[in-house]
Amino acid sequence: MLRRLALSAVVPLAVLAAAVPASTATASGAASSGPVPSAVPTSGPFAAARPALGPLPMPLPLPGFLDDGEGTGAGEADEARTRLTVSVENSGVPGADGTFELECGPTGGTHPEGQAACDRLAEAGGTRAGRQELFRETPEGTMCTMIHGGDAFARIVGTWEGRAVDTTASRRDGCEIARWNSLVPVLPDVR
Repeated sequence: MLRRLALSAVVPLAVLAAAVPASTATASGAASSGPVPSAVPTSGPFAAARPALGPLPMPLPLPGFLDDGEGTGAGEADEARTRLTVSVENSGVPGADGTFELECGPTGGTHPEGQAACDRLAEAGGTRAGRQELFRETPEGTMCTMIHGGDAFARIVGTWEGRAVDTTASRRDGCEIARWNSLVPVLPDVR
């Protein structure tokens, strides 16, 4: 998608760079008899403000966007940059307590539900709200229901889509329960 975006910006600029000098030139060849008509005013208050237009500079492609398959594309680079250490305590789920490594792109590590966890992270990373909210802690002063969801506690540290992550999750109130549930299966499902 980013490659398409970069190409859609480069192609119109190339066409514009080729068209501008031709529209501002005057015909002086043997077959023509006068100046080339243009939409630029030749009299009035705007006539004096005629900058000398030359060829427009061509933009340089950004590294990684137009590499034609060499190296990693934007999506591959994001996935490959996901490495998390997930530590879970008091979940009450057999085999879910402990410290697990999770790597995505390709899926690896010791996480018991590695592929499902990577799929959840990719799903959240596909939306702007998901990227902003997934690991954000509940802001101080937020009104939350006083429902105790258990003693489960987790800490997630590492890198997700190139961003540093260092967060904790618990089930101490309604906001934290909802946050924990949004991180399942990265965290164990304790419902």
